[in-house]
Amino acid sequence: MVISKWKIRYLYFTVFASGMTTLAIELTASRLLGSVYGTSNLVWANIIGLMLVYLTVGYFLGGRWADRSPHYSTFYRIIIWGAFLSGIVPLIARPVLHGAAQAVNDLNAGLAIGSFIAVVILFSIPVTLLGCVSPFAIRLAIQDAQEAGKTSGTLYAVSTLGSILGTFAPVLVLIPNLGTAKTFLTFSIILLSIGFLGLFLTEGKRALRLFWMPPGLLILAVSILGGPTLPAPEGMKLLYERDSAYNLIRIVEDSDGTRYLLLNEGQGYHSQWNPNVEFYRRTWDYFLAAPYFNNAPFTPVDVQNICIIGLAGGTIAHQYTDAYGSIPMDGIEIDPTIIEASRKYLDLTMPNLHVIIGDGRYEFNRLDKKYSVVGIDAYRVPYVPWHLTTQEFFKEIRDHLTDNGVVVINVGRTDTDRRLVEAMTNTMLQVFPTVHTMDVPDSFNTILVATRQPTVPENLARNMALIDQTQFSLVFQTMTLAFQTLVPTQTSHIVFTDDHAPVETIIDDMVIDYLLEGNTP
Repeated sequence: MVISKWKIRYLYFTVFASGMTTLAIELTASRLLGSVYGTSNLVWANIIGLMLVYLTVGYFLGGRWADRSPHYSTFYRIIIWGAFLSGIVPLIARPVLHGAAQAVNDLNAGLAIGSFIAVVILFSIPVTLLGCVSPFAIRLAIQDAQEAGKTSGTLYAVSTLGSILGTFAPVLVLIPNLGTAKTFLTFSIILLSIGFLGLFLTEGKRALRLFWMPPGLLILAVSILGGPTLPAPEGMKLLYERDSAYNLIRIVEDSDGTRYLLLNEGQGYHSQWNPNVEFYRRTWDYFLAAPYFNNAPFTPVDVQNICIIGLAGGTIAHQYTDAYGSIPMDGIEIDPTIIEASRKYLDLTMPNLHVIIGDGRYEFNRLDKKYSVVGIDAYRVPYVPWHLTTQEFFKEIRDHLTDNGVVVINVGRTDTDRRLVEAMTNTMLQVFPTVHTMDVPDSFNTILVATRQPTVPENLARNMALIDQTQFSLVFQTMTLAFQTLVPTQTSHIVFTDDHAPVETIIDDMVIDYLLEGNTP
């Protein structure tokens, strides 16, 4: 009887660990795929939907399996194989994801979609096996038919408690400190150890027949996880790589000594820094030109301060410091690991920059200042936080602007699809009297500038004529670039609100349409 009680208690503990591992796999799978495919609703729907399919199959098979072989040894073998294959997933997926990252960069729709399907299918066997655990455990635990409801309810409660731990532990602790692949391995090894102990106590030395699994998993991990998660772009050197709670962060350097911040799949640069270069002819330069859409005369002395939502590696902050000296700057960034890496590798050490860690909208609304410029560089297809696109959000920004303040944002598009730009323009026009539009050359970016006062595009040229080109050469260069790339402002009928902001629907359509058109870079 003592042994039987011990078995039941260990069974409950195993169910707890299985529930923890199942949820941890689901959340970590999103991080694994997010490094290439992003974390849009479309990606999440595929992950959650297929995981539920695998669990459904597991519940169905587990119940029948338990009826045919209602033995603890069978139960623990299922646990062992489920744990082992869970640890194998990131090791097999890694070379597939390397190819997928290149496919995304090359805009190869077939390979990118195929890689996504291949990686998700990798989860089918381990998650199905873990799905077998609960019905199998119920079959073993029920000793009295009159207590079947109590027993099954307790087991599901224990499994759910494990799932709660499996929800928070990867996101808050393991992924930021160990990385995605090692998080998979951690949960795999924990469950594998629990399964082996249970099998050893049930079968004795016969359990050693499967003892090749732990060393085999570790050998594979050491051999496969030795290099970078994703390769550096051709011709560049990898200086830094780390998984944070939000991003796969990499910093690379080209042959000219320019360093770039890459996030997740690495398509597009999120920041750029070279100690000998001020003007890059990229999206960041336009943020310097934004306030000069105000009515003339507007000169550099009228730019008093700036708040940057989406600070990243600090390119905009560097340029504002280069242009204006020690102008006060607040920079909001949700990912503290980006700031840590940028301080070390991108010289993000300006004394006039106050860094704020947190969500852009929440932290911005905690500020009690008014700004000459609010810059938003948190939009990058397919990573567009919808709550930073709404009419209500822009009202909050307007309330934090000086009388001649402006807001400038970077919005993604394709050569033929401007739906996101036009929807953002229409949304901003619900709050601001004027919006100006510039297309960044050789990119998929459009810069929108909204002014608190009614303005006209010609103001840029009028104010450019007033600039001291010697003292403010960087500002003059950016104004020239901005003037040359002005395009007519166009709107759609869409207005994003806090109640309804179909941002991801638009982006998903844009990305899929672009890839399926067979475009090449």
